Amino acid sequence: MLQLGLSCLLLLLHVCVVFGTELSFELPDNDKQCFYEDLEKDVKFDIDFQVIAGGNYDVDCFVTDPQNNVLYNEKKKQYDSFSHTTTMKGEYKVCFSNEFSTFTHKVVYLDFRHGDEEPLLQSMTRSTAMTQLESSCVAIHEILKVVADSQTWYRLREAHDRTKAEHLLERVTYWSIGETVLLFVIGIGQVMMLKSFFADKKGSVMAAT
Repeated sequence: MLQLGLSCLLLLLHVCVVFGTELSFELPDNDKQCFYEDLEKDVKFDIDFQVIAGGNYDVDCFVTDPQNNVLYNEKKKQYDSFSHTTTMKGEYKVCFSNEFSTFTHKVVYLDFRHGDEEPLLQSMTRSTAMTQLESSCVAIHEILKVVADSQTWYRLREAHDRTKAEHLLERVTYWSIGETVLLFVIGIGQVMMLKSFFADKKGSVMAAT
């Protein structure tokens, strides 16, 4: 069993990982931010993005090729995915715009991947049956990919929900402070009004005597 595990680990270490960039960045209001990547021809790239904080959690996004042809253009998206296979070599551009917002900045998560993952085993490219060890390693590899994607999704949801909760807490705090101040003002006003009633009554009694 131990030998099987070590063999699978060695095979997994020889996997050629797809090139990619995964980051979160802040996008100020009335601003635009672009990312550039040099790609060869016939290379597939994938883009996933999500707004995790700020305003209505939406952003404009567009992708262009080296000749500035628009490959993707969406307005006020909270999240989306885009895949494309390049038709020419050159610099591809991915831009995010918050120019429609006048006072709220955004925090955006971006995952940019390009290239094809090589087979886990060279025998997978041939029409030969895999051994039990090879089949187990391939199954483990696919499960780990699903786990990694799930972890990324849960991290994004956690960041998004935490930001919403902090915003809600801030609003509730300000509302509570406002209500407390209003209660004090009303209480002091009622006390002053009652004192004025007694003061007027006392003055009228003294005038009568």
